Amino acid sequence: MTEIIVIVAVAKNNAIGKDNDIPWHIKEDFEHFKEKTSGFPCIMGDKTYESLPDNAKPLPGRENIVLTFDKNYKPKGTTVFNDFYEAIEYVKKKGVEKAFIIGGATIYKLGMKVADIFELTRIYHDYDADTFYPEINFDEWELINQEDHEGMDIKNKFNVKFSFLTYKRKK
Repeated sequence: MTEIIVIVAVAKNNAIGKDNDIPWHIKEDFEHFKEKTSGFPCIMGDKTYESLPDNAKPLPGRENIVLTFDKNYKPKGTTVFNDFYEAIEYVKKKGVEKAFIIGGATIYKLGMKVADIFELTRIYHDYDADTFYPEINFDEWELINQEDHEGMDIKNKFNVKFSFLTYKRKK
């Protein structure tokens, strides 16, 4: 059975984006994302796909599944769906071990309803943002792993504390 996993980095104030970009650049978090998602399908909205750097479009070593309402949108090297639940059914029918939901905010909101695992990088700093993570009902989730770290936010030039938190949906 395919495990559906939401993976996201969220600031203390629930910020996830600013001007269609990530407000921080923490090398360890990018490495964590790559390590977790490599080899598995990644489901994302069209804005998230377009926000990827050109040299990472499509994300290498992963099937890039892009959701859009635009029937003519078909970026090279991607699988496109116009319906979130059809994309979920697609990965389940493929029989892959895992599939990751990687954003943006609207896709995360839908993803939290169907996810089995929630991979949260919690960054203990408030960031200026225009996109925020939807409210998380932690009553639905059990923390099964926590790794605390400190690293350099290269974009903003300061050290920041963060944790890799893995939650499993309560039965």
